[in-house]
Amino acid sequence: MAQSELQKTLKAKARKETKKNLKNNWILYIFLLPAVVYIGMFHYGPMYGLILAFKNYKGALGIMGSPWVGTRWFTTFFKSPLFSRLIRNTLIISFYQLIVGFPMPIILAIMLNYINNVFFKKFAQTLTYIPYFISTVILVSMMTLFFSPNSGFINTIIKSITGMKDGIYFMGTSKYFRHMYVWSGVWQGTGYSAVIYIAALAGVSMELHEAAIIDGASIWKRIWHIDIPSIMPTIVILLVMQCGSIINVGYEKVLLMQNQLNRDVSEVISTYVYNVSFPRDGSAPNYGYSTAIGLLNNVINFIILIIANTVANKLTGSGLW
Repeated sequence: MAQSELQKTLKAKARKETKKNLKNNWILYIFLLPAVVYIGMFHYGPMYGLILAFKNYKGALGIMGSPWVGTRWFTTFFKSPLFSRLIRNTLIISFYQLIVGFPMPIILAIMLNYINNVFFKKFAQTLTYIPYFISTVILVSMMTLFFSPNSGFINTIIKSITGMKDGIYFMGTSKYFRHMYVWSGVWQGTGYSAVIYIAALAGVSMELHEAAIIDGASIWKRIWHIDIPSIMPTIVILLVMQCGSIINVGYEKVLLMQNQLNRDVSEVISTYVYNVSFPRDGSAPNYGYSTAIGLLNNVINFIILIIANTVANKLTGSGLW
């Protein structure tokens, strides 16, 4: 009985403190209101459409009026002959991108951190940062021109070195697709992603480096024993966030690079969802089926995020929560 009274007292005290906080800081909550409204409208509001994953959507009947089909679309996707290929292509590109693309900004940030010439350091950082502002459409157009089998300068160089008469059709050859997708992304995003690591390295105490230099530590040892441990929490958090979207291979760039010659390796879950929603053959779109695939994709990402965060907390003590 005494414990129940104590809980009621604590709850009443917490409500009183909350009201007092709202009264004293009401202007801060007003500034926060637009962000809350934005998130509610554009992030939580669209979740209403997830109902489509369990319905046979008919435009004339609307979302609520369309008949329920339960897990029919999920079963259809699992039994689809494309299922294994979609999963394989998505995972290969995702892990390839993670393994190659994630360390690059860290390496670039450490390299820039040890450049003593301020002018050259700023110039190099700006030069590596600029590609981020190139749109995906322009980037793929550049790749198409550069790797053209007839007029592209890459094939021109290859022909002059090897003596080949016919150029290599990079954009239409399956074995080159993943490499071109990943490494073009590395070129475009490394400079931008390195900014947060540069900021983290700026916070490393110079006294640690001075002490290491006095003890005769080389640059490599300073990097390994001072820089990397100092920015490890930042590395872990960004790695966990990237693991949380490992199944989400952006459809726009893949779709622009995709053609009938490389479709066997370029068809991923996101492009399949797009093609189901907007069929190229003129057939009727199946919004329920595409919504079910997208929902499944996000659920898998969420599970991977939870696992990655749990492992990160246990191994390093750092995580998103």
